[in-house]
Amino acid sequence: MKTLTLAQEINQLHANICAALADSNRILLLYLLAEGPSNVTSLVEKLALPQPTVSRHLKVLRERGLVHAEREGQSVYYTLVDERVIKALDLLRTVLADRLAQQASLVTQARQDFTTNEIQY
Repeated sequence: MKTLTLAQEINQLHANICAALADSNRILLLYLLAEGPSNVTSLVEKLALPQPTVSRHLKVLRERGLVHAEREGQSVYYTLVDERVIKALDLLRTVLADRLAQQASLVTQARQDFTTNEIQY
């Protein structure tokens, strides 16, 4: 069995977290859990997804260390482990918003060029 270096281990953890964030429903779950602890029933209602789907996504998030599950009576409540994940998601959204704004600006410029016949062939 090959032993991983610390850098390789960190890179693998990084990849695992990114894989957990690669699904829009899991991102929505994280944002909901940032508002406070929730059980599966509440999350199912808020997301309008089937219970098995929500449970499967929560399992992935739990396995990757992004959420924590705690049983209270017959219910299991999920909480966000680290608020910095939301800050990272918010930062990524600002990058995406900037890219969209840049693309929109290019489209606007292309339309102006087209309507004024400034496009050179």
